[in-house]
Amino acid sequence: MEAGAALGLALPIGLGLAAFGAGLGIGNAVNGAMEAMGRQPEAIGKIQTAMLIGAAFIEALAIYALVLAFVLMGKIG
Repeated sequence: MEAGAALGLALPIGLGLAAFGAGLGIGNAVNGAMEAMGRQPEAIGKIQTAMLIGAAFIEALAIYALVLAFVLMGKIG
């Protein structure tokens, strides 16, 4: 298999896996935060801030995968 064909197959699969993983990660983070907020309503501010920072880091990883896919798309063909 040629390198261009391998990249053509790997890029969409890798990008899909990155999006799927980011979705699962953010979903788990929000789920944990909602449970924690339900148990300790007085700590909502701290929990929400930590959840948003964690979600931003998770989303940043997905954006890095998207940027890498665009960079590697130039290598195809």
